[in-house]
Amino acid sequence: MPFRDPTRSMWARAVSMLEQAERLQRQFFQLGKGRARGPTWEPPVDIFETDRALTILIALPGVSADELLIVLDGGELYVRGERSIPVAAGAMIRRLEIPYGRFERRIDLPPGHFEIIARALVNGCLHMTLRKLA
Repeated sequence: MPFRDPTRSMWARAVSMLEQAERLQRQFFQLGKGRARGPTWEPPVDIFETDRALTILIALPGVSADELLIVLDGGELYVRGERSIPVAAGAMIRRLEIPYGRFERRIDLPPGHFEIIARALVNGCLHMTLRKLA
């Protein structure tokens, strides 16, 4: 029976895993691609309710107001936009933890009728007040 070096099979598996990780990275992190496929992330939301209104906070760091589409349709609030990567020319990306690309968030509202009476981007969050209609 021939002798098999266990370190050789470990290295082969390690190289195979690295190649697989590289393929996945190329597939999922191709900047500028995937725009036709739809949103790539969903921003977190906080919702507070009083007798007269809903206050909705949506975390959108680095997104300007002109990059947002906000639609109130029946019992649903819809917010869509895109967060671009602020990369300087020739810069190498060391870490990406904040999501970039197209985003979309659909929020089911409680029963009733609402109208947006205020909206503003403050400290990286979209603040909206929806008044309850009688």
